[in-house]
Amino acid sequence: MAEVIEADYLVIGAGGMGMAFVDEILTHSDATVVMVDKNFRPGGHWNYVYPFCRLHQTSTCYGVNSTELGGDRRDEFGLNKGCYELASGSEVVAYFDNVMRRRFIPSGRVKFLSMCEYDKDSGRARNTVSGSEYEFKVKKTVDSTYLNVTVPSQRPPTFDVAEGAKAVAVNDLPRIAPYYENFVIVGSGKTGMDAVLFLLSNGIDPDRITWVMPADAWMFDRFTVDPGRKFSDPVTQYAIGILECALEAKSCRDFYDLLDGRELIKQLDRNHKPTRWRCATFTELELEQLRRVKNIIRMGYVEAVSSSEMTLSDGVCPAPANAVYVDCAADGLPKVPDAKVFDGDKITLQTVRMCQQVYSAGFIGNVECNVDADEDRKNELCHPVLLPYLEIDYLRCALQNSKNMAVWLTEPAVVKWINEARTDLFSPLLDFEDPEVAKSIQAMGELIHEAIPKMEILLEEGMRGE
Repeated sequence: MAEVIEADYLVIGAGGMGMAFVDEILTHSDATVVMVDKNFRPGGHWNYVYPFCRLHQTSTCYGVNSTELGGDRRDEFGLNKGCYELASGSEVVAYFDNVMRRRFIPSGRVKFLSMCEYDKDSGRARNTVSGSEYEFKVKKTVDSTYLNVTVPSQRPPTFDVAEGAKAVAVNDLPRIAPYYENFVIVGSGKTGMDAVLFLLSNGIDPDRITWVMPADAWMFDRFTVDPGRKFSDPVTQYAIGILECALEAKSCRDFYDLLDGRELIKQLDRNHKPTRWRCATFTELELEQLRRVKNIIRMGYVEAVSSSEMTLSDGVCPAPANAVYVDCAADGLPKVPDAKVFDGDKITLQTVRMCQQVYSAGFIGNVECNVDADEDRKNELCHPVLLPYLEIDYLRCALQNSKNMAVWLTEPAVVKWINEARTDLFSPLLDFEDPEVAKSIQAMGELIHEAIPKMEILLEEGMRGE
């Protein structure tokens, strides 16, 4: 017989988004929560990332609002020099585990069911070890798994591997690196770039690296978009720069050229125009290292590999001798259809600010607790910003970001939360009690309203291929 658990909220998933939402519930209400997760501890996909993985945004603004991650320090050496520190994957896992053990469970209002698979059809959960079953009597169900991230270690390679060839998930790279003469990095996103940087930082000659890059992607300059508390001015200038580029642009293509000219977006190789968009951030020092690799194959996606050749979607090419294929083709930005965040007794956590999933979940938690309004108003405040994939998606995201910000500034409970939120990049700027700051915010609001119609025109032109 299933154990019946009563609570105000059932939260499916204890990854970063689920944790950030629950943290707001604990801070702003007296509600009770039961969290169900398939893993043995919180942290979601961070439990499976490669050992040299680090955050791509500053630790200062990541995680749950109540608990600091890191020490608000800047790196003084290395490829991230000048930017705020980036927590390692193991630090992030330990952080979420500590939040659960030291804040959530001791509150007496959170029950954590680990190693449990949740069945959405029956509304029950089953412990995969003991077989124990649970059913729930709750007021609302919160799905924090809608933007589920899959990393290479959680699945087999996406390409066929012939006998005699060796392919590993990126997680195994540190272990197998001493035993191979050459390395074929499969994947052009953040994971692939991190794998290349790992090899180079360990003294591997760039000529021993072959990089299969299905499509070049635009990137953020980390210093510009992720500066942390004491660098809020660069973040503001970045946001203003996007709006100014939109107003100045004569076409959609011109918009991207203007962003590139201002160095608001980055590319690996100017001879190969990016066609994709990823939320990865890099410093100029990191890009200098990546550009040392000259053996880059741009022939589409890998379909099959052997010890002597690679079959790609656009042809066949030889493989280097004694090489290991490193699978870095992670689906870090899953493509999902738009869905309402608030829908009756169901809340679906999604991104409401571009590329900031965990922040967005905390934002939604605040709206749930502190905005006394009907469902339509809550959804107006929490309009999803679909994750970018193609180049045009950046403009789509920037447009929806601007629309969201314009709405947020009309809701006092949201402005108050942003003022106080540790995880909000802009929070030091929204102190309306300071006349100069209030004037700047008003100017930003006017610029947003001016730029939105132009961005809509540019997006329509881009969708038509103009």
